[in-house]
Amino acid sequence: MKEDSAKQRILRAAEALFAESGFDATPTSRIAERAGVPKGLVHYYFRRKSDLLAALVAELPDARIEPAVVVVPGDLAGSLRGLVLELDRRFNRSLALSHLLWREADTHRAVRDALAERFQQLVRQVRAVIVAATGGKLAIADVDSASGLLARAVSHRHATARHNEDGDPAEIDREVLFIAEALTRGQ
Repeated sequence: MKEDSAKQRILRAAEALFAESGFDATPTSRIAERAGVPKGLVHYYFRRKSDLLAALVAELPDARIEPAVVVVPGDLAGSLRGLVLELDRRFNRSLALSHLLWREADTHRAVRDALAERFQQLVRQVRAVIVAATGGKLAIADVDSASGLLARAVSHRHATARHNEDGDPAEIDREVLFIAEALTRGQ
């Protein structure tokens, strides 16, 4: 098995320490110590400590999901469930990173902007799944409202998952069903 590069060890150490103590409370000397590298090597790869944070933001798992992967034509609830399950699967691969980013969003504009862009991407994905599952037969205003609501529910769930060890999967399922039924009522 290939050993992690020094740069990767630095990133992993920074991720863990930032998540534990926060960005501002973590000196680069602790990052170097945790990574098992000289402090100068941290600055060789990342000129400023904020460059480490930017590199971690860039490592967020790709949240783009092609609608064809999750859509079951004619089954809006099933399609939305599939989307949520795939998003959860990707999110669970980076719990520490997610914890760190939500914590630092209030004090670091780059993190806040990255999370805002990811939210807009999520809204677009939900919208694409709704349109694909229903054949585009719904009013655009309703699709847009539902997309925003489900994206908020998923974002909230992911933002608080680090605090909720026994997350209630039935809750998001109820929200998915509510949105699917509201959209398809009267069709």
